[in-house]
Amino acid sequence: MWKAVVTHGRGQLLGRTHQLRNYVSRPVAAQINPVTKFSGTGRFVSKKNETLGSAEEATRSNRSISLSQPSPAETSSKPDTAATIFLKNSQTTINVNPTSSNEDASIFIAKTGDVVHFHLDAQRREDDTKIKLDDSSPSKNIQSIEDRMWRKQTLDLQKLPSYYLLLSKSRLTALVVLTTMAGYGIAPGVFNPAAFFFCTVGTAMTSAAANAVNQFYEVPFDAQMNRTKNRVLVKGLISPLHAVGFATFSGIMGLSILMWGVNIVTASLGAFNLYFYTMVYTPMKRMSMVNTWIGSVVGAIPPMMGWAASTGGVEPGAWLLAALMYAWQFPHFNALSWNLRSDYSRGGYRMVAVVDPAMCKRVAFRYCIGLIGLCTLAPVLDVTTWTFAIDSLPLNLYFSYLGWRFYRDGDSNSSRKLFRFSLIHLPALFMLMLISKKNFGEKAKKSVTDDSTSTVQSVT
Repeated sequence: MWKAVVTHGRGQLLGRTHQLRNYVSRPVAAQINPVTKFSGTGRFVSKKNETLGSAEEATRSNRSISLSQPSPAETSSKPDTAATIFLKNSQTTINVNPTSSNEDASIFIAKTGDVVHFHLDAQRREDDTKIKLDDSSPSKNIQSIEDRMWRKQTLDLQKLPSYYLLLSKSRLTALVVLTTMAGYGIAPGVFNPAAFFFCTVGTAMTSAAANAVNQFYEVPFDAQMNRTKNRVLVKGLISPLHAVGFATFSGIMGLSILMWGVNIVTASLGAFNLYFYTMVYTPMKRMSMVNTWIGSVVGAIPPMMGWAASTGGVEPGAWLLAALMYAWQFPHFNALSWNLRSDYSRGGYRMVAVVDPAMCKRVAFRYCIGLIGLCTLAPVLDVTTWTFAIDSLPLNLYFSYLGWRFYRDGDSNSSRKLFRFSLIHLPALFMLMLISKKNFGEKAKKSVTDDSTSTVQSVT
């Protein structure tokens, strides 16, 4: 027997046939036109008995659906549980091969915002001569649908710390903090444990605030993407007001720590980044592909914050670190977004990979090569010794090779390799800079000289 429930939402056809990740708000009426019985092997077909289209095309259809029994030849050539869903008005089909004879299936139709839930029982029964429509609540097996139905929201206090980590985008915040720490370590200033600690904590809280505001703005769009559909605000695990309160507290505390625990230059850079990320980059993502360049500016600021925390200023070395971070983000993000083009397109985000795929590949390759030149500038600007330029060359050459492969092939394999190596490339580059920082040896020699002088003076 087939059962169907239709609920309203926006999204896409996702997952296995019995798992639909959808974001519903209210029930609506179904328009289903059962025309014949279904048992054993079955398919949805057009009136001309055609099998057309693909699963992606099916999401552009409307509500009108019909069923038809297969021909004997098709029945013998397919498993007993095979089925094809036909969307009549768009003349599109979706082929399904359930792993068991009893399956819960969900079809989301993006154009109309409807979700049709079926229960497939492949065992033939004499009384199952019609497809039955059930307008009751969604099946308990489809947890994502049930979770998004209206209900009184309750907050699980035990899970609140994990919710805050998700709201802060903990992995992205960790990357921001690490690049800030690298900037502090590479800077020529004297190491101050208190300033280093306050810079780290303040940067982390400011980044958490920016990411929380970003998620607050993008809930309707995150709900349509595989990559972001499980975020805490999308799933309703915490309220929007709670998220805004967390962002406000984190932002005020983070900037206060940077102001009073570090210096005004670092706090100003943090405030600029918070504003630029939430008020410029976030809305720009849906307006123009220039958002990638704007977002790279945001990512380039944290090393400057670390440098400013150490020296109190933004010397040429700070700008060099920012330029390195700015350039690195293009191969990193363009490779990441390449395999998420359909996701970004559904969410309405105008990423370079979506709007101009050829430019996406070109830009990634160009900035890979640009990193070689920037690393060569490090000893010229007295940030490192020439050892760094030599040691970083093999790393940058291989990075450029992967960028060239991505530019040439433009497939998921080459983009995945470039993205994964970028995660190794950045920390390795900063580690080489830290080892080869120009004043490291000079400070050691000066310390030995000062100790010797003080010893001689004390003996005298």
